[in-house]
Amino acid sequence: MNTEKLPEVWLRGPLPETPLLLQPAAHALLQSKEEVFKYTEDFPEALLWKKPAGRASVGFHLQHITGVLDRMLTYAKGKALSEKQFEYLRNEGLENSELKIDNLSHNFSVKVNEALAIFKSTPEAILTEKRFVGRKQLPSSVIGLYFHAAEHSQRHIGQMLVTISVLKE
Repeated sequence: MNTEKLPEVWLRGPLPETPLLLQPAAHALLQSKEEVFKYTEDFPEALLWKKPAGRASVGFHLQHITGVLDRMLTYAKGKALSEKQFEYLRNEGLENSELKIDNLSHNFSVKVNEALAIFKSTPEAILTEKRFVGRKQLPSSVIGLYFHAAEHSQRHIGQMLVTISVLKE
């Protein structure tokens, strides 16, 4: 879909079957998904792991937004992270020549689609239920975790755009 001439996702109207209270989070995740593909379209593979001024690489941002979304969805289900998720977390940002932009972008896209399906099946009545984050069991709620995943992805997309702009100069 050519999104260049479309308004931002949140201005395109409600998403079918998505609870009203989760529309903003769903819109933000869809915006992030579109921007990942837009901003990385012509980005050179050779720059994927470069860290300008010691800041995070584009590869890190792509891995991290996928990992955070996965972890927030797990916590929202009231579950603890698996060893596979901890391994993914440990590997975020480590240069890996086997990982390509297309794979990383695709992985994020798949995770966004999973989140949107979960949003559609989430009864609004559980959104304020308590959930706990991490080993310290810090308090949150289902809606808090969904919104954090959405805003966190938007923040990292912005950081990724700056990194891409600097590296492409």
